[in-house]
Amino acid sequence: MNTTVLVLPGGKPESVRPARAWHLSALRMRPFTTAIRAAGLPAIQIQYGLRGWNGRGARAISDALAVLENERVRRPGGSFILLGHSMGGRVAACLAGQADVMGVVALAPWWPGGEGYQFRPGQQLCVLHGTADRWTSPDASRREVVAAARRGVHASWTPVEGAGHFMLRKPAFWHQWACEQVVRIAEQE
Repeated sequence: MNTTVLVLPGGKPESVRPARAWHLSALRMRPFTTAIRAAGLPAIQIQYGLRGWNGRGARAISDALAVLENERVRRPGGSFILLGHSMGGRVAACLAGQADVMGVVALAPWWPGGEGYQFRPGQQLCVLHGTADRWTSPDASRREVVAAARRGVHASWTPVEGAGHFMLRKPAFWHQWACEQVVRIAEQE
């Protein structure tokens, strides 16, 4: 298996302040990164330069793309799985069109819609979203999954009843589910 997982933390809709490793959005993703590594897959947690999406997400996307390109040089011929929470799910959706991205695992993704996300036919898309999320829309992520499935993407949407945006309700379930999806996708390489 020559698959690397990029872990994409959340952020803010607007902020030009620097992103830091101690921000909650980054800390929230460390258990996922650790679990994926424990499952035997290399995982790299992205550190964005700025905290915000800021319109078109150009900086967050370019930061993630730079890591992706660096890993392509380091591990030629490899493939990637993108695991993103909130804004990280949006970054993953924008990068899903890369030919070596096998799949996307999105946790409470911020998908306001209409952006032309790059999911490809045959690609894997797994979404887990709390039904009580008030920061990002579970309905919007479900609609995006349905639209992707109509285009031939192997897409699934799983609700976490009563859970909010920050994955604090049933945290072990969020970690286990995400790790299982990543490993399942990696095994299809």
